[in-house]
Amino acid sequence: MDKDNFLKMIAAGRDGALLRFTLGNLYLEEGDAAQAAEHLQQAVALDEGYAAAWKQLGKALLALGREEEARAAWNRGIETATAKGSVQAVKEMEVQLRRLDKQRAGGRP
Repeated sequence: MDKDNFLKMIAAGRDGALLRFTLGNLYLEEGDAAQAAEHLQQAVALDEGYAAAWKQLGKALLALGREEEARAAWNRGIETATAKGSVQAVKEMEVQLRRLDKQRAGGRP
């Protein structure tokens, strides 16, 4: 399915966290971080426990230069993933936070 089909589903009232997450990922892959962030924010609004959406939201926000918001998204994602026992998701978001800290400290990512 392409983005247009997903957007039609939303317009038809069939919105959901997975749908928004998928759209966010598609936009992120295309380099449209603004649209990605919009859909990923909607995904976590629909399901605050969606750790993968928090992870991708952090990536989209970082791509927009919104570092503190990205950090907040990853921290929220870590809390969510920890609560669900999603060890791999926690590790991935911790890596993102460490990279962000290194960049801030003037090191290489």
